[in-house]
Amino acid sequence: MSSPERINSPERINSPERNNSPDTLLRELDAFLLCPTPAAWLDWALQNQALLLIDHANCEKKAASNAMGLMYRHVAHTDLLTKMSQLAREELLHFEQVVGLMAERGITYQRIGPSRYAAGLRDHMRTDKREQALTDSLIVGAIVEARSCERFARLAPLLDARLGKFYVSLLRSEARHYKDYLTLAAQYSDEDIHSRVQHFLTVEKQLIESVDDEFRFHSGVPGPAVRVSPHTAPV
Repeated sequence: MSSPERINSPERINSPERNNSPDTLLRELDAFLLCPTPAAWLDWALQNQALLLIDHANCEKKAASNAMGLMYRHVAHTDLLTKMSQLAREELLHFEQVVGLMAERGITYQRIGPSRYAAGLRDHMRTDKREQALTDSLIVGAIVEARSCERFARLAPLLDARLGKFYVSLLRSEARHYKDYLTLAAQYSDEDIHSRVQHFLTVEKQLIESVDDEFRFHSGVPGPAVRVSPHTAPV
């Protein structure tokens, strides 16, 4: 089977012939990202579902904060203000929903340390020029949202019906978020963003496929000291 067509431009991602079914969204994400979530991470997540939800809530809150930060730093960009305002509201709603699910399951929301994922991407951002910093920040935002969406899609069939249905319900909004980030990156950049997108995707692949000792929503694969039993996918 030939490899899927790469989707790295906003024009291709937002083409009207595409629909929003979960299978279609996952194919788009697989075509955009350079690697799927490893099976070892999925096994790790299934054995750490309380921690999965806690860090998921943290990620939603951080995503809202990041969108608000962009709004404060780039007040002259009307389209950015509109899209980031919408995104922040949706991410905060998702945060509330995750916290509600946690309460149903007797899981207490708490502060935990972040994974190295987002910091590893930000380490490659350009900071000398304001325009370049904005472009890179938007690209990083797109990739984080795309990976989140991909992990929701991979996890959903493996989880209990309530949580699986919730993760499926997040797919469309999360997919829209990564497309909005990429569209804004292209809109406000003075140069073609393809090479920068490819650079960050390569960094992201290394982060996803490398070893982590602590489980997080965006962590890599478990290290040798972590004991993880393979899951059995539902029939």
